[in-house]
Amino acid sequence: MELRRSRSILVGGIAFWAFGIFMLLCGRTDSAFRGIGTLIIGVLSLLMGAILAFYGLRPFRFHIGTEGLTVRLPGIDRLVPWAEIDTIVLDQPLPVLTGRKTPSPVLLLVPASGSALNRPLTQRSPVDDRPCLVLLELQDVREAPDEVGAALARFGGSRFTDFRQLIRQHFDSPDFTMVLRGYDPARVNHLIRQGQEALISDVMLKRFGAKAEIERARGSLPAAIHGYDRAQVDAFLDDLSDALARWDDEKRDAR
Repeated sequence: MELRRSRSILVGGIAFWAFGIFMLLCGRTDSAFRGIGTLIIGVLSLLMGAILAFYGLRPFRFHIGTEGLTVRLPGIDRLVPWAEIDTIVLDQPLPVLTGRKTPSPVLLLVPASGSALNRPLTQRSPVDDRPCLVLLELQDVREAPDEVGAALARFGGSRFTDFRQLIRQHFDSPDFTMVLRGYDPARVNHLIRQGQEALISDVMLKRFGAKAEIERARGSLPAAIHGYDRAQVDAFLDDLSDALARWDDEKRDAR
């Protein structure tokens, strides 16, 4: 499978260039004071456009195949055989709570023992906390994360782990013990169903809403004569709320 670079950066660069030229032309006809400000904005727009165009036109290749990964990325320009890869993980970084940018899914690579990959291992694998490197941010390619994950599973086999799926599977089928004066099953099932749907949703606000609903319900869940074990439900909802906090920006259109 050959991944294609996203056009969004290059398109953004062209848009900044067009805006910069427009502002420069406007600056020539404005009054002196307004003209200087317009010219400054135009020059800055041209500069930003040039930076984006530079990043958008950098050499790029990422091929997933039977022999391994053929990549042309900063610091790597060769075939990386599967024998050099211990694990490759598709992960979703934690959302940046203080910003509006949706984090992009990333591919993390844990080199095999004796690998010739000479890049700093600046990250930790979410699977087993081993040092790893960020191989690719999926916002940089047109293919969807699920497409990339399917190709890695096909060619990489057991070396590939979709950590997003591990999180989802943990919440697939809760099995609570029925006890006297436990939590009302209907209300608990409703909360869990909302959380499960949010974990696989493309809508960021749906994740925020599901987490907020769970938090509001904590401590006030109605009881039933025959209900779910309270301690089991509390622990499960704690985990689900934490997962929604981590995955509230699960997917991004990287095209």
